[in-house]
Amino acid sequence: VQPMMNFVKRLMETGLMLMLMLSVTASPSLAQGQGQGQVQSPFQPQIPKEDLHLVFVGDIMLDGLPGRWIERGHDPFAGFSSVLTQSDLTIGNFESALGNTGHAENKPYVFRAKARVLPWVKKDFHAISLANNHTGDYGPEGLSQAIDWMDAMGLAHFGAGKEIRAAHEPFVFDVKGKRIAVLGYDLFLPRSFEALDDRAGTAWGEREYISADIRRAKEFYHADVVMIYPHWGWEGEKTASGAQVELAHWMIDQGADAVVGGHPHVTQNIEVYKGKPIFYSLGNFVFDGFHDPDTTTGWVLKLTLQVDGQWRWETLTARLDRNGIPHPEKTRKNF
Repeated sequence: VQPMMNFVKRLMETGLMLMLMLSVTASPSLAQGQGQGQVQSPFQPQIPKEDLHLVFVGDIMLDGLPGRWIERGHDPFAGFSSVLTQSDLTIGNFESALGNTGHAENKPYVFRAKARVLPWVKKDFHAISLANNHTGDYGPEGLSQAIDWMDAMGLAHFGAGKEIRAAHEPFVFDVKGKRIAVLGYDLFLPRSFEALDDRAGTAWGEREYISADIRRAKEFYHADVVMIYPHWGWEGEKTASGAQVELAHWMIDQGADAVVGGHPHVTQNIEVYKGKPIFYSLGNFVFDGFHDPDTTTGWVLKLTLQVDGQWRWETLTARLDRNGIPHPEKTRKNF
């Protein structure tokens, strides 16, 4: 425990020093390569000689009780840390604003995490999605500050940016001779969080944008694998809606290799379409304020792309305690 606390303390001190050196308006844009794993020089990777192991989790909300848990020095991801850190690529959805500036939006729930949460996220995740209905809870100014803080910490992110082009940039990651591109989209209101030419915001899931982004990931970045991470669906619904199904199929028809969704606060059904997997919702991963079995159950998705190009996966069940912290359950499903 003590070595880990020392590690996190060093990360936090380094990150906070970098934050003080940055101005809110001076961080590099995504077009210049924002955060860990962002690349611009295209090349054709070699065929891998071993399987790729990817991990995705659902919504991570580090305000409220999870934030206090971190303030007391606890690791919110401790129950799954070995799974998260042993993967070739680990992705989650950061479901809150971050910082100390901006004004709260007029909506039923607003969340804002503090800087102290970042070292814990960076420790276990290669990148996080900001494409959701809470990263804009403190307006464009608050989101811009969050982006600056994440850049200062070296925490890669996608699905939002300081303007629309940056918001639609993929997270690009090279591993084992393969190039993976991950695109994040928000498809749940308020749409006022959408990035514009002159406003920070999220990547809204317009089909025209999605199609162009997939094409650019393949043609400009030379991605071998393109994955879509949408924030969509109705809260509490255990089965994906017809609109989700139709859109997921369309994404794969446009060239996506897998779709991994979130937002409904419950797990949803899994489907294979044209040999490509669709996970409609992974449910909550870290989130307080929920009490029934469905909303306090999430999946940690272990997704493997085999050398022969076939997918296989395993879902690990996470049970959230009263603080919104996930714990492993022995039940798991293999496919």
